[in-house]
Amino acid sequence: MSEPVTVDIPHKLGKAEARRRVEQGFGKLADFIPGGSVTQHAWTGDSLSFTVEGMGQRIAARLDIAEDKVHAVVDLPPFLALFADKIRGKLAKEGPRLLE
Repeated sequence: MSEPVTVDIPHKLGKAEARRRVEQGFGKLADFIPGGSVTQHAWTGDSLSFTVEGMGQRIAARLDIAEDKVHAVVDLPPFLALFADKIRGKLAKEGPRLLE
């Protein structure tokens, strides 16, 4: 297994509002993987774990909601590891839209 892709998305919304917005928009994260779609998701406290399927692969991801940031962790399978930098960059650039 390759090293997970991690990105912090800063915000000034507070934890409750950030969680509400993530809950409404996390499905957009599947767009970060070509042909991706969210197939499973579950909240545990202020952490959202979900699975994205795309390019014939299953990708586990987690969003940890904090007072001032959302910490994203994406576990890429070895086949997609070469896309890690591209996915990290896209998350950093477009992740804040999740909180709009």
